[in-house]
Amino acid sequence: MPTTATPTLAHWMLQEIHEQPATLAATLARYADQNGFRDDTCEPIREWLSALKGDLVIAASGSSRHAGMVAEITIEDLSGIAVDVEYASEYCYRCEQSLKDAAVMIVSQSGETADTLAALRKAHAAGHKTFAITNVPASTMATEATVSMPTEAGRERAIPATKSFTGQLLVLHLIALLAAESRDTLTDAAIDQHLAAAAALPELIASQLEAWEKSVREVAEKYRDVENFLFLGRGVHYPIAREGALKLKESAYIHAEGYPSGELKHGPNALVSDEVPLVVLATVDRGDAESVLRYEKTLSLLEDMKAQGARTIAIGNSGDHTLAAICSHVIEVEETNEYLLPMCEVIPLQMFAYYMALQNGVDVDRPRNLVKSVVRE
Repeated sequence: MPTTATPTLAHWMLQEIHEQPATLAATLARYADQNGFRDDTCEPIREWLSALKGDLVIAASGSSRHAGMVAEITIEDLSGIAVDVEYASEYCYRCEQSLKDAAVMIVSQSGETADTLAALRKAHAAGHKTFAITNVPASTMATEATVSMPTEAGRERAIPATKSFTGQLLVLHLIALLAAESRDTLTDAAIDQHLAAAAALPELIASQLEAWEKSVREVAEKYRDVENFLFLGRGVHYPIAREGALKLKESAYIHAEGYPSGELKHGPNALVSDEVPLVVLATVDRGDAESVLRYEKTLSLLEDMKAQGARTIAIGNSGDHTLAAICSHVIEVEETNEYLLPMCEVIPLQMFAYYMALQNGVDVDRPRNLVKSVVRE
């Protein structure tokens, strides 16, 4: 990873967005190779998962919590392990009555965030086995947890999380596969297929970066005066909608909220107007029947929004003419496995936040009132 004091691109945030193919490849290589999972790095994780008897609690904050929300669905779908995602700052004050047999996983970019570290220590005090996912292998959380599984994102200098976030998504995806292996809920062949798809991901992303940047820059120019956005997604895409909204808030100082797509008509639709556009996650894995069903429901919603006169920006599959016909703008993403799509579709949203920040004159690497690691609650 780059060690220079100045970015080679315009800002650290943009450079770190472009580094994601390399950081994802490095993270995958730490835990898997052409023969499958590596025993030297994965055996402690296997042992931890094999000892898991009850539910799994994931405690995290900010972007890391959104990664945990993706993991909740992926781990439950692939392994059958029940997962509960908590705000780390709230877990610290929870009663342990309902968590007697739980194991606790904490997710943190720095491994030093105060409320997440407090959650880890509370879990230890309650006798829970713990698991840390951080981007700093020697961090306090990685050192204190029962098991640690670092990402390989390298130093992240911009305050908005980009490459560390996709690194977390990938590590959590690998944990879901290891959990499925432990519970015998996927065959060896199916796990190999998932790993092969993950191995193809860095090149798939690299091949789209230039087109994404061009498309996103044009869209950001058209929406430069907008002060409020609603982001929508279903399933594993809902946390990515939340992450896209968070990126816009912290990077560009623009108000945005993320909702499950099916919740739009239960209140938030009252806000939708020419001044409040929608950003909708509408990708699909056509080999996954449930993904297709979610996609069809999203198309139906977008048709209603078009009739309502809403402005809509969709993240959708390349060549999806049906989607293009009912949306104001579409940013295209190449199709991949449903559980890997979040790692692809979040990158155009990161770029959107970046270019909207530039339109608003924001120092995108150092937004006001924010720090890289919140070390005081």
